Amino acid sequence: MKRLAIVVLGLVLVWSAYWLIASTATKSGLNAWFDARRSEGWIAETTDISVLGYPYRLDTTLSGISLGDPETGLAWEAEFFQLLTLSYRPNHIIAVWPHTQLIATPYDKYDISTTQMRASANFDADTSLPLARAVLEADTMKITARSGGTTEMTALNGALQRLSGQTDTYKIALSAEDLVPASPWRLQIDPGDSLPRALTALDFDMTVAFDAPWDRFAIEKRRPQPTNIQLKLAKMHWGTLEINAAGDLDIDAFGYATGRIDIKARNWREILRLAVASKTVPQSLADTLEVGLSLISQLAGNPKSLDISLDFDNGQMSLGPIPLGMGPLFKIR
Repeated sequence: MKRLAIVVLGLVLVWSAYWLIASTATKSGLNAWFDARRSEGWIAETTDISVLGYPYRLDTTLSGISLGDPETGLAWEAEFFQLLTLSYRPNHIIAVWPHTQLIATPYDKYDISTTQMRASANFDADTSLPLARAVLEADTMKITARSGGTTEMTALNGALQRLSGQTDTYKIALSAEDLVPASPWRLQIDPGDSLPRALTALDFDMTVAFDAPWDRFAIEKRRPQPTNIQLKLAKMHWGTLEINAAGDLDIDAFGYATGRIDIKARNWREILRLAVASKTVPQSLADTLEVGLSLISQLAGNPKSLDISLDFDNGQMSLGPIPLGMGPLFKIR
């Protein structure tokens, strides 16, 4: 019995020493990371870093956190941010955000509120911490722009998983439930207030290849940029308007796309009217578009539905045979 007690005591002491070393290393590593960012010209501040959870957990809380990258103009402020791990599984992390936080971009500042926002992430056992998979859940989210307008949704869900055998290609899914667009944007899109308050569906399912893996250097140095997007399905339902899209795009080093997205739109005339009202499509082009799209839909046998391709060629974009000009730039700040 005495020997057993000595063995148990020895194991407790060893484990306690391991936990103390791990917690100290976690805190020292985070302090070093903040020091490194400040030396690069970042705003990188936190009022306190604490590590609790003995004996089985390493629960890290960063209080009064403020980060700002001068190169991209992106910044983030939060009352706290938590990283929760099991002490024997340090590469599986649960991240917890506060109910309110601030994100600033070069264009506007956004106050974000949620009843709950957390993510679960698994990293490979490597000093660069390559991301293997992650899941994000946010409930009752409100995004309020300081310039005016609040976007709301009952839930935002996201999932990312690196493809087996790949280092920089990921399957990504996003879904927003009961999305209510901000009033300024909604009035621009739908000045006649003919659409319901909320979208009934907004979902994306895609596989994206990047020019570098998503790891800690994606924050410290530069964001990986997409090189290929395989859109399995993008779905938007808003009242009587329905758009489903799928396709494949190659992205060059400048962010310009080449490829095709196949689109199926129901009640496409209403969609075109809204695109003109929002100035997404110029009025000078609207009549030409309507005549051409009407012919295509009639040939398909259903004048209310439209099956057409959105083609990209070195940054130029066309809807079927009708040129639209420059397409979007696929760049991540």
